[in-house]
Amino acid sequence: MTLAAASHGFLSPTGVEIAFVLVGIATLGAALMTVGSRQLVHAALWLVVALGGIAVEYLLLTAEFIAWVQVLIYVGSVVVLLLFGLMLTKAPIGPSPDADSGNRWAALTVAGASAAALVWVVVDAFRATWIDLDGAAQGSAAASGNSLFRYWVLPFEALSVLLLAALVGAIVLSRRGGGAKGAAETTPPAAGEGRH
Repeated sequence: MTLAAASHGFLSPTGVEIAFVLVGIATLGAALMTVGSRQLVHAALWLVVALGGIAVEYLLLTAEFIAWVQVLIYVGSVVVLLLFGLMLTKAPIGPSPDADSGNRWAALTVAGASAAALVWVVVDAFRATWIDLDGAAQGSAAASGNSLFRYWVLPFEALSVLLLAALVGAIVLSRRGGGAKGAAETTPPAAGEGRH
């Protein structure tokens, strides 16, 4: 345990820790609104709020580079890709009864079990690890770039291929669903049709 961890405990939080908890609660609320909304566009906008909250959490942990990557890639690219997918597949803009599959309790059980497993793994891995917020920044561009391009090159490239595949899939679905209808609408009527 470092000197910074020994100087204050859980009963005397700092302003950064209080802000971290408050932003985390707001981010959790936005995430719940994302999965609970019956309107796809509203769900995408709540997703922007949730991903922006995660970027603020990175800023509070003095990881400015990771925070800007979060904003540029997830808020700027993934959500825009999702909105383009909604537009290309002609998804309903208003409330959609198909947004709820009826498996809410099963989904809630799986989500709760996954969250509990993730929390347990993180707490077990970082049980005796403290982040010194007053020390040198660990989320700088140099440290993050060194870690990213040395150890995480393959997952980073796989993510870019996944985003490209999602965009191509949205285009294919939009053309497959509207191909026959579009062809019927653009085909001129035969001679003698339409004049009765």
